[in-house]
Amino acid sequence: MKHILSKSNRGLLAQFAWSNVLLGFDFDGTLAPIVSSPNEARLRPRTRRLLRGVAGLYPCVVISGRAQADVSRRMSGVGILEVIGNHGSEPWASTDKLLRDVARWQPLLEEQLAPFRGVKIENKQLSVAVHYRQSRQKKLVKRAIAHAASLLGKVRVIGGKQVVNILPEGAPHKGTALERARASHGCDTAIFVGDDETDEDVFTLDQPGQLVTMRVGAKGSSAATYCLRNQDEIDALLEELTRLRRRTGARA
Repeated sequence: MKHILSKSNRGLLAQFAWSNVLLGFDFDGTLAPIVSSPNEARLRPRTRRLLRGVAGLYPCVVISGRAQADVSRRMSGVGILEVIGNHGSEPWASTDKLLRDVARWQPLLEEQLAPFRGVKIENKQLSVAVHYRQSRQKKLVKRAIAHAASLLGKVRVIGGKQVVNILPEGAPHKGTALERARASHGCDTAIFVGDDETDEDVFTLDQPGQLVTMRVGAKGSSAATYCLRNQDEIDALLEELTRLRRRTGARA
């Protein structure tokens, strides 16, 4: 995995900055640092300022595992073109059947996971996130979550950073969401930055010359082509994107 901010790779960024490009970002672990409680996640003031500037130069979207309303509130005032929630499902896949299916999961998960302290079940209406960061029995809890998910019927389970995401089988994902956003906003190319397993649905898209994928933190098993060394480097990336777009004279 190549470092996108290295001297040898900045030319690629320049090419995409010149093009009719859509910028896509995950939220947790990408735009905002990972924190002990999901409710405390927020942009650093400097990141917010830089992102506001970038959003004035490029069309930008955020594609998050959070519910759309949740991440929209956290992005208020930044000028992002569109916020897509629930791993790519929201707003397009909200049907009564999906809402009923996900609502049915809650009591079963609560029953199965009740013996474990430090586990939080977050119902996002179109998906469920089971957080276990506060648990002292992480390996045991992960096995218990996997067993509970197997009782729910046809679901898709995606791991994460001390969280397990449970989605309806066949629901839209971040890859389809990015494709839809690029088409709806009339962009030819895209850059996407993410940090976790749910972002692999974008990273695995095979679109040479049209898509640049970046992962926060190098990981050999990831399908992303490029990386940022850590979440702090998101600010350096935003600065570089600002510099490049201003140099080309292009505007969003």
